[in-house]
Amino acid sequence: MTRLPSSLATLYLHGWGLHGGIWDGMRAVLPGRAADLPGYGDTPAPTPYTAETLADALAADLDAPVHLLGWSMGGMVAQALAARHPDKVARLVLVGSSPAFVNRADWSSGLAPRVLAGFAHDLARDHRATLLRFLALQARGGDAARAVVGRLRTQVFARGEPALAALTAGLELLRAADLRHLAGHIGCPVLVVHGAHDTLCPVEAGHWLASRIPGARMALHPGAAHAPFISHPDWFADVVGGFLHARSA
Repeated sequence: MTRLPSSLATLYLHGWGLHGGIWDGMRAVLPGRAADLPGYGDTPAPTPYTAETLADALAADLDAPVHLLGWSMGGMVAQALAARHPDKVARLVLVGSSPAFVNRADWSSGLAPRVLAGFAHDLARDHRATLLRFLALQARGGDAARAVVGRLRTQVFARGEPALAALTAGLELLRAADLRHLAGHIGCPVLVVHGAHDTLCPVEAGHWLASRIPGARMALHPGAAHAPFISHPDWFADVVGGFLHARSA
């Protein structure tokens, strides 16, 4: 992969249970800063812990518009940030993301509520094992699944164990969040990046975002699962780099 130039700062947001270091490999090609979401690392958690409050906390630290890349739960925060603070986001990339992580009466493009409830129950008993099991789901069905799981497991504890309070609050965020009402309020250029074998955020959620956010594009990899920037880094860098550095959306 060739290092690509950037005219605007790029900010990367990670998913549940991880940290900004998960983006280190991609940042070597697409330079930028990887922020720890509030509640992770030294960043204090807001109350209540929602996509909107996390977005507001991140926006407060942005002095100028950025290219914003959000993965999984970080993608939900990125949606809220772009909708609530349009002056802070020049271009938006949503990776393996969804407007509503859990299924409900009028939404069937998410995870079954009982599955997430099971993770929440197990988290209180053995948060380390539960986190590792959740990470394993992120590669299921996609190319290079073993390598992806290995990379995730290597990274997850690289900066110490995430706080149990942040993990618990994050699962509640994923259970309760429904950001569909924000889609029409995102006015910047948007690229939705998804893997066809994503079992955590089904591809239908990506298609929904691409169809409901005005002018959004979809980039779908037929062999990827939930973490295409790990399983298919060259492809990811090409499509995201081309989008971020295009003259027009």
